[in-house]
Amino acid sequence: MSTIHGVGVSPGRVVGPVLTMPPAIAPPVASAPLPAGATPETEAERLRAAGKSVSADLKARASAATGDAADVLQATALMAADPMLLKTAVKLLGTGLNAEAAVWEAAEKVAAQLASLGGYMAERATDVLDVRARIVAELRGVPAPGIPHSDRPFVLCAEDLAPADTATLDPARVIALVTSGGGPQSHTAIIARALGLPAVVAAAEAADLASGAEVFVDGAAGVVVPDPGPAERAAAQAYADRAPLPVFNGTCATADGHRVPLLANVGGGADARAAAAAGAEGVGLLRTEFCFLGRDAEPGHDEQVAAYRGVFDAFPGRKVVLRTLDAGADKPLPFLTDTAEPNPALGVRGYRTDTTVPGVLARQLAAVAQAEAESGAEVWVMAPMVSTASEAADFAALCAEAGLRVPGVMVEVPSAALTAGAVLRHVDFASIGTNDLTQYTMAADRQLGPLAALNDPWQPAVLALVKATADGAARAGTEGSPKPVGVCGEAAADPALAVVLVGLGATSLSMTARALEQVAAVLSTVTLERARELAALALDAESAVDAREAVRASLPILEQLGL
Repeated sequence: MSTIHGVGVSPGRVVGPVLTMPPAIAPPVASAPLPAGATPETEAERLRAAGKSVSADLKARASAATGDAADVLQATALMAADPMLLKTAVKLLGTGLNAEAAVWEAAEKVAAQLASLGGYMAERATDVLDVRARIVAELRGVPAPGIPHSDRPFVLCAEDLAPADTATLDPARVIALVTSGGGPQSHTAIIARALGLPAVVAAAEAADLASGAEVFVDGAAGVVVPDPGPAERAAAQAYADRAPLPVFNGTCATADGHRVPLLANVGGGADARAAAAAGAEGVGLLRTEFCFLGRDAEPGHDEQVAAYRGVFDAFPGRKVVLRTLDAGADKPLPFLTDTAEPNPALGVRGYRTDTTVPGVLARQLAAVAQAEAESGAEVWVMAPMVSTASEAADFAALCAEAGLRVPGVMVEVPSAALTAGAVLRHVDFASIGTNDLTQYTMAADRQLGPLAALNDPWQPAVLALVKATADGAARAGTEGSPKPVGVCGEAAADPALAVVLVGLGATSLSMTARALEQVAAVLSTVTLERARELAALALDAESAVDAREAVRASLPILEQLGL
């Protein structure tokens, strides 16, 4: 079998045996009748109990996880208790089906409805089917589908991984991830980066790998080599024997002394404390959804204050950039968003929810202001999905009314990048969310494996918008002092791309705490002028692949560090 090509989403080189995900839960017999002595009412109770049990299990896993993993599990737990799914299943019980057949058919209908909506909602269809399998397993009294067990380390191969699986990977056993589906922003990719596991996604031919086969995985190059030879084994051994990264002392600068603050993306107090311990200079993205997910009602003022304080207190005297509630699309909330939107990724999400349900944002800002007053952190606040200068001005006014001194915006919509000069006349900073900016620039849903090549932050069009944002910030600032432009998307965690982002004008980078050492080590080897030269090289490339290869070839430090 020849070399398998996919999209590398987390660096590292390893050799190990493949273990494939076990078979999915077998579907129940179509139109399976009620068991002897059962009634629709007793089956409904059994079904509701199974849903509650699955939801409780996922919530328990979420409480033990942090960051992206916790968010993913919380969202999946909501699916297990989804009223639409359970109501549809209970209605089918009235036709004479048993609980297994009813929930199976109901989930099929709900998933089909979500898939027909496209975009983010189509991605939720996968979660519904995962929850269905877990509920049926609970009804049968058998283990839920999950990652295979092995006494020795292995490369996990799957079509894609369900949220509950990716969130509970044991990196002591799973040494690399290979999926035939998924994309660079799939749950698999996000969790792999957070755990530091080499990972290749959207590798279609990986579906033909058999359990037990030995493979070489290069998570930077995006290749999987079956039956590795001496060259691949030597590469894996060199990676295992690589010199340790220089210890990150909390300060990052280029070789000529240009300071580049490295911040952390966090989703709660536990994340913030871990990031502070890892040397992050502050928080570049506080995802406040952790306060709101898994709830039927908006959290109260005091509860929000306490939650934000948990993060602020980890960084006394330092910057914490808080993103206001980014609900909608893949993060629907029953009290705020409309799940019937035909195209929610392009609908009422992020800052836009304030136009349909006013008050939630103002109450959140009031809680943020009180939490800041009670802590020693320097809090900056930004709104997601801002598209125009007038929206930026309105958000700045809301912040001023709440007593928050440093308002900003997320640049995720191309219009905000193209008009950054005007947008930044109204706020104090911008932060580029490369995940959404890429999908909107390339018109490619970031969750779809077939579009993985388009959904790549190395796309020259995306890099051009990063530069446009930085240029706009320069025009909006005073002479010699442009307004700050950070990058808080997954792109900032790629050491090679981090060099390009600095060369394009990014003034700070925010990432998973695990990437801090890697990014600092690589940035310290290039001057600012060299970073600008490499940025120009990437901008002039014809494709994302060409841009990445050209820059990586110009940074030999990456090979030395195994990055």
